Amino acid sequence: MLDQYGLVAFLAVIALAFPFVGAGVAWLIRPKRPDPIKNSTYECGMETIGDTWVQFRAQYYLFALIFVVFDIEVMFMFPFAVAFDKVGLFAVIEAILFVLILALGLVYAWKKEALEWQ
Repeated sequence: MLDQYGLVAFLAVIALAFPFVGAGVAWLIRPKRPDPIKNSTYECGMETIGDTWVQFRAQYYLFALIFVVFDIEVMFMFPFAVAFDKVGLFAVIEAILFVLILALGLVYAWKKEALEWQ
């Protein structure tokens, strides 16, 4: 029994050493003579003109976030839909509760006018 823990300890040492070894190898093979051309920002092969810092509107972020939430909902609901005939009543109630919680979040965002494109 104790020899199995030895194997676990050995693998733990390897897992902990792996990032440090990788960082050491990356440090050894990195370019060591930077110049202004290497340190310049690469923007599609063109030199930037003017201020390159652009502020995005919050609506873009909100739409992307809502898309991700409902995309994840579909990902969680797909296995349920595939095995619908094999699950019990408890799983059906859980799936309905899951969809209702997300629908309430959508209604809340709609009422707060977070989905209005201005």
